[in-house]
Order: sequence, then structure tokens, then C-alpha cells
Amino acid sequence: MAKTVINVDGMACEHCVKAITGAVGALSGVTGVAVDLSAKTVTVDHNPDEASVEKIKAEIEDQGYDVVE
Repeated sequence: MAKTVINVDGMACEHCVKAITGAVGALSGVTGVAVDLSAKTVTVDHNPDEASVEKIKAEIEDQGYDVVE
């Protein structure tokens, strides 16, 4: 298992938290998602063989948020 912290712009409210948590949490291999609005981060517990960091970032962007490198 891996823990990955991703910087994300565009999150501002509880709807954002639910959208990201639901979408990323539905990916195969993801066991936990924590969104921190004040820090603008999404922390994901995942199996990198099933849910790569690239796949997680793409899912966040598909929800309309900007992943910051």
C-alpha cells in the first residue's frame, strides 16, 4: 500500500470533498481518501499496482479540479 498526497486547486466546499472522495474512492485499489480544503490536498491510500498516481490524478481532473505539480 502507498499513501500519496496530491495538491489540488479549485476545491472550496463540501460538494468538492464529496465529488473527489466519491470518484477517487470508487477506483479499484483505493482504500482511503482524505480531502483537506485548507491545505488544498487530497491524500489517497492505494495499491499502486491497481490505482496508479497518474490514474488518481486523471480522476481528480475529470471531476473538474486542477492537479498542481
